[in-house]
Amino acid sequence: MNKIAITGKGGVGKTTLSSLLAYLYKEAGYDVLAVDADPASGLANALGFPPEQAAAIQPISEMGDLIYERTGAQPGTIGGFFKLNPKVDDIPERFSGTYRDIRLLRMGAVKLGGSGCLCPENALLKALTTHLLMRRTEVLILDMEAGVEHLGRATASAVDAMLIVVEPGRRSVGVMEEIRRLAADLGMTRLYLVGNKVRNETDEAFIRQIAGDLSVLGFLPYDPQVIEADLTGQAVYDIAPETVAAARGIWERLQG
Repeated sequence: MNKIAITGKGGVGKTTLSSLLAYLYKEAGYDVLAVDADPASGLANALGFPPEQAAAIQPISEMGDLIYERTGAQPGTIGGFFKLNPKVDDIPERFSGTYRDIRLLRMGAVKLGGSGCLCPENALLKALTTHLLMRRTEVLILDMEAGVEHLGRATASAVDAMLIVVEPGRRSVGVMEEIRRLAADLGMTRLYLVGNKVRNETDEAFIRQIAGDLSVLGFLPYDPQVIEADLTGQAVYDIAPETVAAARGIWERLQG
């Protein structure tokens, strides 16, 4: 499976999992494009990008000149005419950054709600997502916000797997069910659950219970080294061996 979308409640650990899968695919010899589609924008840090290099990767949704050039309309305008299928094939190479042979692209936020969806920046992001999922050949790791806002019906069909990350606790359940509903609306069937911040067998049992008919790919432990990585700007892959080992099991099950 080479096109992986990862989603879940904010703070649940989807960015940690995204970074680990990116490194594990790279370790296995794949070309990897990691896409930060979460406005919280922490994937560069989880991958260990140096701060100055991470800061140089601007979100596509904030590139006003590019949006105008490609769509023919100024960002933030609603209604009027703009290109719904703008040129995007050069964007991954031009506006991404690379660290340890992993390419990172920052998408930025999709605007939601009513006519706010009918704007040039959303048209560019939707076209770019379609290109990434349906035209690129490398492994794609898409770190999403808590939902499926970057996906449409056509692009959803190109996702090999969507991983919903949850943690032990009832607050994860509502978000998980909403993601399942939205994914079903798009016809997505390859949904899997990953438990994070798991302390013991009781936590594992809770996550298996809330999973219902969703397959549980595995569990990541509650690991202080993951917190340490965030505080020090190091890659989780480098300093959290227990979590890396658990992620490797999840990666192997994805390949099977």
